[in-house]
Amino acid sequence: MNNRILIALPLAALLSLPALAQTTSSTSQPAAAPATSTDTATGKAPLAPPSREGFWGRVNPFARKKYVQRQTEPIRDRVNELDDLTAANGRNIKDTDARALAGIKLASDKANEADQHAIDAGNKATVAQQTAQEATTRIQTVETVVSNIDQYKASNQTEIRFRPGQTVLSKPAKDALDEMATTVKGQRGYIIEVQGFASGRGQIAIENSQKMAESVVRYMVLNHEIPVYRIYLVGMGNAPAPADDTTNTKRISGGRVEISLLKNDLEQLSSNTTPAMSSDSQQQPK
Repeated sequence: MNNRILIALPLAALLSLPALAQTTSSTSQPAAAPATSTDTATGKAPLAPPSREGFWGRVNPFARKKYVQRQTEPIRDRVNELDDLTAANGRNIKDTDARALAGIKLASDKANEADQHAIDAGNKATVAQQTAQEATTRIQTVETVVSNIDQYKASNQTEIRFRPGQTVLSKPAKDALDEMATTVKGQRGYIIEVQGFASGRGQIAIENSQKMAESVVRYMVLNHEIPVYRIYLVGMGNAPAPADDTTNTKRISGGRVEISLLKNDLEQLSSNTTPAMSSDSQQQPK
């Protein structure tokens, strides 16, 4: 019996050593030092390693589950906090990238819009300059026409012969008048000068030349609807007609009528103004 007791006592002491070492290790750990710095990702002080190793060192082969959980719980908390912080940083980076891309797109759209406005302004300035140049050209043309409004230049001349004592137009005479009337149809800025010449003397020659000139005017008014106010008629009688050379004159035998078509620059003004007005109407928005 005594032998059994002697054997049991050392065995019980041996079995109680692990529990005693665990208790000693858990109760002998010093309190964590107060945080002196917050230069960490979570803003908390770093975990302090244990100052004492315990009876069994860093690894206790007889450590209980609660002891292990108690030792690893701060580490798990820090790991979870770091995961949350990493996820938040990722979201913030994505938000920053999205805002940056939106800002870049907005700036690009504004720049494109400004470029389009600049192009439109340049086009309008070009059109305005062209319009100003056209207006200047037209003003200069009008000034030229106004200054030369009474300056008529001979454009076309024809001569109609009559037999002595006759005032009836022949077929060739009518053809010549038709050709001249065709050239002035629908035009402006012209006058027709009709001068009659007749052989004979005194008032009789003047009356005969007047009748021949009147027959020409009557044909042009009735057959070609030329306004009367554009025709100037004069009976010259037996006045000397200019010869080919300006120093000599010649008298005629029989009767004849000289028709002269005279024009000024009014028709030129009309031709220059009409295309400009049509181009202006095309540029107006519909």
